Amino acid sequence: MRTLARLRGRRVVPQRTAGELDAMAAAGAVVATALQAVYAAAGPGVSTLSLDQIAESVIREAGAIPSFLGYHGYPASICASVNDRVVHGIPSAAETLSLGDLVSIDCGAVLDGWHGDAAVSFGIGSLDPADAALSDATRESLEAGIAAMVVGNRLTDVAHAIERGTRAAEVRYGRAFGIVQGYGGHGIGRQMHMDPFLPNEGTPGRGPLLAAGSVLAIEPMLTLGTGKTVVLDDEWTVTTADGSRAAHWEHTVAVTEAGPRILTVA
Repeated sequence: MRTLARLRGRRVVPQRTAGELDAMAAAGAVVATALQAVYAAAGPGVSTLSLDQIAESVIREAGAIPSFLGYHGYPASICASVNDRVVHGIPSAAETLSLGDLVSIDCGAVLDGWHGDAAVSFGIGSLDPADAALSDATRESLEAGIAAMVVGNRLTDVAHAIERGTRAAEVRYGRAFGIVQGYGGHGIGRQMHMDPFLPNEGTPGRGPLLAAGSVLAIEPMLTLGTGKTVVLDDEWTVTTADGSRAAHWEHTVAVTEAGPRILTVA
């Protein structure tokens, strides 16, 4: 892993040049396009394996490689996490989607040596109002974290912004949300997962500085119940400990002098 850079003797989240950010944005655009294709194809009776095949096809047709496939032995190109599954759900031909399901799709691609990583959540047909609020709250928490990706902030300023976004959503939607424990965002570049780890809550003003060119994958995960999770026997799939539903949203984001730049958009 690339070590944290230093700026005038202070630790800094690794910085990328303007050209490197453009290269990461090209990888991120592939991820965004794959996620769009998965969303368009998802519907009642569609298997999560078929969604995986669609994503892999889009990624390879763009000249990129799926980041997830084979990563520490992971067997697919996307993570498909349905209902009480939080992250790392393995696509399966036996698993078909049904009306009312809450689906989270995480996808990564590497293009010319640079990685992009993003996730979206959506419903199959109309969602229960509580599930819709959960997905919206998770997306809004992501947006709060993105807004904190500015020069001069520190790592936990982003974590704290995500947490504040969650608490604001609780007020707005009139319900509590669990912040998933032990999972969060990360540095990203020529490797998919790099230091530093980015929690989804915490005290502000700590950790390495954000400077122009610093990049983080920001990924809040919320539940309708507990923040505690369990890992299934497949050693990948993470579910909520109480069976409550979960949502996951993610973007790869760069700090620039002009403000946050989302690198995972089509």
